[in-house]
Amino acid sequence: MDENQKKDELRIQLDDALKSGAGPKVARFALACLSSVPFAGGAIGGIGASWSEQEQKRFNNIFGSWLKLQEDEMKEIGQTIFEVLTRLDQTDDKIRERLESPEYLKIVKKCFRDWSAAESEEKRKLVRNLLSNSASSQICSDDVVRMFVTWIDIYSEAHFAVIREVYKNPGCTRQQIWQEIHGDPAREDSAEADLFKLLIHDLSTGHVITQHKERGYNGSIILQTPQRSKSKSNGTRYATSAFDDDKKYELTELGKQFVHYTMNEIVIKLEAGHNEDKT
Repeated sequence: MDENQKKDELRIQLDDALKSGAGPKVARFALACLSSVPFAGGAIGGIGASWSEQEQKRFNNIFGSWLKLQEDEMKEIGQTIFEVLTRLDQTDDKIRERLESPEYLKIVKKCFRDWSAAESEEKRKLVRNLLSNSASSQICSDDVVRMFVTWIDIYSEAHFAVIREVYKNPGCTRQQIWQEIHGDPAREDSAEADLFKLLIHDLSTGHVITQHKERGYNGSIILQTPQRSKSKSNGTRYATSAFDDDKKYELTELGKQFVHYTMNEIVIKLEAGHNEDKT
């Protein structure tokens, strides 16, 4: 049996274990992960005291086998879940109920199925923040949270840098976004310009960012009269610049919630700055 076959077999065992008896409880799933990670074993010993010996052994065997095949990734998953659990108030009945719900377990499983733990430290932190916030508050539905997991999977750190800048500066233009991230200007015919256009396109078609539009009292978009294209005095027309300084961008409502769920640090920093300005 090759390595991929072993992983597939272990995935099946994992699903069976989580479905049986008291299986669909993310707290037990998390502790089972952590019990297979040497650095976290001592920190969680007391929490798992209520497990039966047979149940503990079953989970440990599954994750022990997984660890041998995928030790680095398993350590990242274990560290992530450990950080999630230490951020949450385990004495809060609502949080405990949420942690042990099948709905939350689906989110956890999707995170670790879609996200490669070894991909980047930034994505690991986004997953950690998402799991922490979706356990302690339910501003968004679980369907939306699962879509956020997909965003973490498909977007790169360059995409997240753009999202941060648009969140920090609503109404910023492409030129302003580029300057804040990179500083130095780039040529219109450069690979950097092509990549930047692709980032903006991805986030726009993905409904993460959008061009600023005037809205009425009920949120409806107010249609504007189209303006004639600008042209040079000699009649030559140019395509829209990759670093356009006219069109303004902002996060969609989904984009704003994504930032609040996954980018705690930037949200706290900006809110602290706003409070200082008021005082």
